[in-house]
Amino acid sequence: ATALRRSDGRLAVIAEIKRRSPSKGDLAPDLDPAVTAKAYEAGGAAALSVLTDRPFFGGSVDDLRSAGEATSLPVLRKDFTIDEIQVLEARAIGADALLLIASALPDDALLAELHGFAGDLGLTTLVEVHDEAELDRALAAGAVVIGVNCRDLATFGEDLGVAERLAQRMPPDVIAVAESAIRAPADAERMGAAGYDAILVGEVLVRAADPTRLVGELAAVPATPRDR
Repeated sequence: ATALRRSDGRLAVIAEIKRRSPSKGDLAPDLDPAVTAKAYEAGGAAALSVLTDRPFFGGSVDDLRSAGEATSLPVLRKDFTIDEIQVLEARAIGADALLLIASALPDDALLAELHGFAGDLGLTTLVEVHDEAELDRALAAGAVVIGVNCRDLATFGEDLGVAERLAQRMPPDVIAVAESAIRAPADAERMGAAGYDAILVGEVLVRAADPTRLVGELAAVPATPRDR
């Protein structure tokens, strides 16, 4: 979590290793996780995100292991976590953090239970939300790192305005992460100006001719502090 709030006042970039997506199809099916991770690290990424879901994203736990072993960056396991055994698995394969999607965990007790269990194992949890109601649920579960996904999971429509709106409701002590629809420094600047500490970027990086350079451009964007 500390990697996501930079001391120099710039946006922390969580750079994602992602082979495909349900909405866009193949993105980089033949990528080498270790080579990609090193390129991100060279550009100044603060952390890695690795898709380990195979059916929808073509990922695997081996992708996470390879990326984690190739760099010194903390690694987020990005998957549909719905059970404690997946939390244990995330720890066993070397993840530093995992994703909990509020919309995939409609039971408040289960969301809080998985969040607490991950913390007991030394894992940071990124709780992903899409609207005000889910943000309230994440806060009630004790989330200290909250991601706002600007992509509607039902329609796949994208709107950075969602992140701008929800930023105003983020408590100062929460580490805020903007996810999806960030494809250029101008998009990152919007999120930095809105008060986000970090951005999670995937599609544009795995398709970039020079991912190291693009990470560097994104990581140079100022992060405007929310009142804290």
